[in-house]
Amino acid sequence: MRVGSRAGEPPFDWEDPSTWAGAVAGVQSAYLMYYPEIEWPGAGDAIAAVARLAVDAGVERLVLLSARNQDEAVRCEDAVTSLPVEWTIVAPASFNQNFDEGVFLEPLRNGVLALPAGDNADPFIDADDIADVAVAALTEDGHVGERYELTGPRLWTFAEGVGEIARATGRELRYVPITRDQFADAVVDDGAPARVRRAAGHAHLRVLRRPEQLAGRRRRACPEPQAPRLRGLGGRDRPHRRMGRRLDETALRALVLQSLGLKA
Repeated sequence: MRVGSRAGEPPFDWEDPSTWAGAVAGVQSAYLMYYPEIEWPGAGDAIAAVARLAVDAGVERLVLLSARNQDEAVRCEDAVTSLPVEWTIVAPASFNQNFDEGVFLEPLRNGVLALPAGDNADPFIDADDIADVAVAALTEDGHVGERYELTGPRLWTFAEGVGEIARATGRELRYVPITRDQFADAVVDDGAPARVRRAAGHAHLRVLRRPEQLAGRRRRACPEPQAPRLRGLGGRDRPHRRMGRRLDETALRALVLQSLGLKA
């Protein structure tokens, strides 16, 4: 297995096209995740270039981490699915781990989570479940040509999610809806370059205000339920299939979680 990162050998950097060809040389299958976000402007062009380089280098299978209801994500998906390669698209809802490991952690530590999400509801999903599906798509037969939308077991508004965390921790926590411009200004105040202000506001507004629904269970993705379980916020869960393994599952799964910005 090869880690596609700036510290990898060979290195890979989304902002340095000169590193792309070397990173995919000699690779049989690849998992693509655009940084910082697949809905970020320019993601479609970058994914298209890397995917084409991968296929030209002999890569036989591509698994793309996409997103739901995002125009730029659709461009990324089209770039992959149009190539002569085995492909699978994995399009999850927002991660549970955003609250305790990711971008929402520090605001919650300070007692207030402020987002331009209104009362939009999201079917938050545990990143462990995303990793299970990604590993299966990379290593198993039966997932080629499939697009999997992944959700948790129920819809949560941010107010409900923060309230659940407050009850579990015994802390006073609040969700505060703000405008897109207020959010973009806060991103810059936190240290992001001013040039990303507009992109951050538009991208995150599309994510946080998108219409949401629970994904239905598809036979090929979720046949007869077995352990492990699909985890949701608040300890609510439902069965999810256990998928067979052919490679070193632990190492590959850890890499997928790492690519999501989370610990294994």
